[in-house]
Amino acid sequence: MAGQITGTVQDVNSFPEAGPGEAINLGKPSEPRPAATILLLRDREEGGPREEGVLEVLMLKRSAESHFMPSVWVFPGGSLDPEDGEGLDGLRTCAVRELHEEAGIHLDLSTELIPLARWVTPEVVKTRFDTWFFIARAPLGIEAEPDNFEMTEALWVNPADALAAAEGGDMAIVFPTLKQLEALVPSAHTDQALERAAADPNASRIVLPKVIGNERNARVVLPHEDDYPD
Repeated sequence: MAGQITGTVQDVNSFPEAGPGEAINLGKPSEPRPAATILLLRDREEGGPREEGVLEVLMLKRSAESHFMPSVWVFPGGSLDPEDGEGLDGLRTCAVRELHEEAGIHLDLSTELIPLARWVTPEVVKTRFDTWFFIARAPLGIEAEPDNFEMTEALWVNPADALAAAEGGDMAIVFPTLKQLEALVPSAHTDQALERAAADPNASRIVLPKVIGNERNARVVLPHEDDYPD
């Protein structure tokens, strides 16, 4: 069931074995940990193979030894530390810190980080997060260097290409990450993606996916869907 929670566009057999942190919890839901993730954006140079868009986002591949979501492609991010501070400023600091720790990229704290979405892990999952997704422009000329501990690979990828790779079983990507990639697809370049996020009145609204069905046939549903449980 944990594997089926991770995504709906792929055959679950294409996913790596779930980590211990993804165990099912049928008792009282655990308290979500505050967390922050950053979608770092850049524009690919003109003349590339795709004519319809130049937007790229940084994605990292988690280590196969990870306690949580091993071998899955994610955006840089992690849990809020006490030294990060509180509120949105603390979460932005957390996102910047995690980007540096996991991808070797230093982002000045004056860089604009715009909220894109806020997702809470389903209640049936053992390890839960209350995660803010931020988007930001990448500094010119930077390259990602995975820490080779938490993250083993880095990739700048067009959001539509990442979705196609996920659907084809070539990239293991979890459900919330897929949804953030989908949100980027309408934007052809970084300026447009930042403008769309800044204008979205729902960017900070909590999205709590729920899992319905059984262990053989589980499905993730979102609050706007008709069969979302009360």
